[in-house]
Amino acid sequence: MSQNKQRLHKVRYFQELISNQKEVPESIRPLLKLSREMIVRCQKTESALVSSLQRDPLLAERIKRLRTVPGVGPITALTWALEIGDVSRFRSIKQAISYCGLCGDEKSSADKILRTPISKQRNKHIQSVLIEAAKLAPRHSHELALLQEREKQKGNANRATLAVARKMVAYLLAVDRREKDFVASEERTTAAA
Repeated sequence: MSQNKQRLHKVRYFQELISNQKEVPESIRPLLKLSREMIVRCQKTESALVSSLQRDPLLAERIKRLRTVPGVGPITALTWALEIGDVSRFRSIKQAISYCGLCGDEKSSADKILRTPISKQRNKHIQSVLIEAAKLAPRHSHELALLQEREKQKGNANRATLAVARKMVAYLLAVDRREKDFVASEERTTAAA
């Protein structure tokens, strides 16, 4: 079965694909249509929610600033703003990273210390959004791409993603605290010279 993945989520193309494919059993077609309807309904709900939340002038300005961070789109910015709330409650980047669940948990017993890959005490909403954003962010930032590559050289792609996510938390926190748009370090050094 061949299909154009770029057009797969277009309504007409999906309908044509379902009606013209002989490999798809008749019993499965209603389920595929239902699944497609659910995707469309969720997209419309998400769009309505985002647009209604962005009508708040303070929130809209904050989201606009947060979106200047590489790899941060409307959902990531909105999730950050709603889940983090007032950034002044975090005294350090480490506290924010811990809140987002992007650091390992530590279990100690007597003289043994065991580090787990990721904390289970976290805000799972912001954690999942940041991890997904961190997978795409290196495409938008040379600095994040270098960080990801350096961490991948150590042998673990998941740890590389976590390192990028932690760096994004630092960026988001800085943008929120300063209430100024993100400026990449390359641009700062060029402007200073």
